[in-house]
Amino acid sequence: MSTKLYLCIMARIKFFIQTSNNPAGIYARLIEGRIIDAKAKTKLIVNINDWSVKKGSPIRMNTPNLKKLDNDLMELRLKILNHYNDCVSKETINSQWLKDFLNPIADIEAAPNSLITYFDFYVKHQKSNISPSTLKKYVVIINLVKRFQNDLKREIFIKDVNADFKLKFQTYCLGENYGINTISRALKFIKSVCYHARANGIEVHPQLTSIKILTNKTDKIFLSVEEIELIANVKLEQEHLINARDWLVISCETGQRVSDFMKFTKSKIRNEVSEKSGKKIALIEFTQVKTQKLMAIPLQKKVIEILNKRNGEFPREISDQKYNEYIKVVCDKAGINQIIKGSKMKASEKKSETGRKESGEFPKFELVTSHIGRRSFATNYYGIIPTSLLMNATGHTTEKMFLEYIGKTETDMAKQLAEYFI
Repeated sequence: MSTKLYLCIMARIKFFIQTSNNPAGIYARLIEGRIIDAKAKTKLIVNINDWSVKKGSPIRMNTPNLKKLDNDLMELRLKILNHYNDCVSKETINSQWLKDFLNPIADIEAAPNSLITYFDFYVKHQKSNISPSTLKKYVVIINLVKRFQNDLKREIFIKDVNADFKLKFQTYCLGENYGINTISRALKFIKSVCYHARANGIEVHPQLTSIKILTNKTDKIFLSVEEIELIANVKLEQEHLINARDWLVISCETGQRVSDFMKFTKSKIRNEVSEKSGKKIALIEFTQVKTQKLMAIPLQKKVIEILNKRNGEFPREISDQKYNEYIKVVCDKAGINQIIKGSKMKASEKKSETGRKESGEFPKFELVTSHIGRRSFATNYYGIIPTSLLMNATGHTTEKMFLEYIGKTETDMAKQLAEYFI
């Protein structure tokens, strides 16, 4: 047996993650007996719900992305072992050696130090890991920063992102009538890009980590159980409004994003039998567009009623824009018109990339958007269905995120706890 073959057999590669945040970066660990134990981060990422800690690989291979990830890990394992066998007698094998191999200097040298230019570099390297809707949001922010740079009349570099940059950026955005939360989302993205640049060897300002990003508490608009009942029973004559109404009810009863529920079809329904009650249950199986998580959601009574009247079929798919337009009309006709606080896009700027929202008091139907179904589901079933099951349905990874999403405070939870002692 040759020395090279012996080394290949003795050296082992394990993959692991070390965070509870999504998406999680995958780390590689090279081990050879008690002599070598090197660790470094790879360029691969995974949803923590799709990862087996025990196996160090994806739990299942039921989507193209997970199959590709598993193949990428197998290929990377072979590359690391081959590189190890070539270098073991010539170089010091440690974590830095592994890091240099997984993140070659050539990539670092290719990374630009201009903020605008780096945006393109960032999107190019992250494109396979972000959804089309998230990419659109990035493009809007990038164009905003470009206009800010033009206003400054000078090029902005990664190392320029500091407390002064934040102040000037906020001042510019406020002057352009952007809301505080919109500005905060842009700053959060800019900081993330700067951290990515730092990981690629680009100089950042010492103040970067201390830049605080504050947000205003937003109004959590949702449809109550009673309002959903009004919507489900409202008399409509136009087919396109009936179609939109049925989708709205379905979204309120499944808690999914419009990018997911608008793709529901009869072929994705699976019938099962409850182990507890012995009753038949219908599940809709799909992969979430944003998280690539495989989902199985039970179809409740109102959804089944909609399917029954449509010969087992879901409503006709429509564009997000039309859906948002139609459900406002549906809610108006259903009498969802009480005056409440909220924010909506200015009518004159709805089709503009730089559209702004205005805050104030409006009839509730004017504030209804495609997202309201997901929040209504989470809010209406909170305290009725175990929070862990609700989080699984909505895709939230932490209870803190879920509670913030539905607007629950510490006081709300204390009151809920008190009910058990009364």
